[in-house]
Amino acid sequence: MKRPPAMADVAARAGVSHQTVSRVLNAHPSVRPETRERVLAAIAELGYRRNSAARALVTARSATVGVLTVGSAHFGPASTVLATEAALRNEGYFVSTSSLAGYDSRSAAEALGRLVDQGVDGVVAVAPLDDVARAIDDVAPPCPVVVVAARQDIPATVHEQYVYVDQRRGAQLATEHLLDLGHTHLVHLAGPAGWFDASERTAAFLAATAARGARADVVDAEGWSARSGYELGLRLADAAREPGGPTAFFASNDLIAMGLLRALWERGLSVPGDVSVVGFDDIEGAGYLVPALTTVRQPFEAVGRAAVRALLDEWASPGAGDGSRVAAVIAPELVVRGSTAQVTPAR
Repeated sequence: MKRPPAMADVAARAGVSHQTVSRVLNAHPSVRPETRERVLAAIAELGYRRNSAARALVTARSATVGVLTVGSAHFGPASTVLATEAALRNEGYFVSTSSLAGYDSRSAAEALGRLVDQGVDGVVAVAPLDDVARAIDDVAPPCPVVVVAARQDIPATVHEQYVYVDQRRGAQLATEHLLDLGHTHLVHLAGPAGWFDASERTAAFLAATAARGARADVVDAEGWSARSGYELGLRLADAAREPGGPTAFFASNDLIAMGLLRALWERGLSVPGDVSVVGFDDIEGAGYLVPALTTVRQPFEAVGRAAVRALLDEWASPGAGDGSRVAAVIAPELVVRGSTAQVTPAR
């Protein structure tokens, strides 16, 4: 064959109509399984690739989805972006990424504007910051938008959909695990202000400790990095040595927990012998620390799939649904490892 294979060639090889091939390519449910397999076999045999430019002319859509992100510096958002890109590719869409120059509303509006100017069919915003969410509210893009952020105060007037991991539930699991081990004085190393995830985790920590009558302290880690946890840990170590001092620490993410573990080790405190530590995210390698880190696992792949599904549903039935702006809430999982243990009787 001198030219690239066309849809008509696939139809002829599979012994079906042009319309049937189109239905298979668009995952239409009306195609019988055996017919679908025959068409897919013909596609593989001929090496057929869909002409996206021609498809865009026919459908008046670009087959491109924009992904707005804070960048690759933070594990949670970066993992969500990768999962979203994979889910979009699986559905046959191209991805155009636009990163924020800063964490303010102006940067968010500019990054969102760059995607809209490209004529994307929709946007997935993976930037769980208060200023970003409000910027999207104000811009009101002319295409469906799905925001991955645990936002609770969603105005009824906005049109974007929200998908997120239940941050409060995850922090509740982490805190109650420490309480169940007998710890009565806990410290939460909180993530930075302005991040939905950080505020949700702090709120759940305070609610869980208050419900059990435990002493709870919240300290600002002033960032998401291991350095932040390390520097804060050096200051907290002395308090942990005092009678009645904290015996358990809940870090707002695993990197903060890693820095904290290093600082406690340098100060001669045993984990979990003297104090217990819990993180959040379950980053790659968390189970290979010494000790292995107890943490809350976020199912990022499920988040990516849910975000894409929300876009697909909006394209299929614009404005449909019960009016709720929350498309999906994904459940987290507590992963118990060696960094937590029953509180020692001496404490």
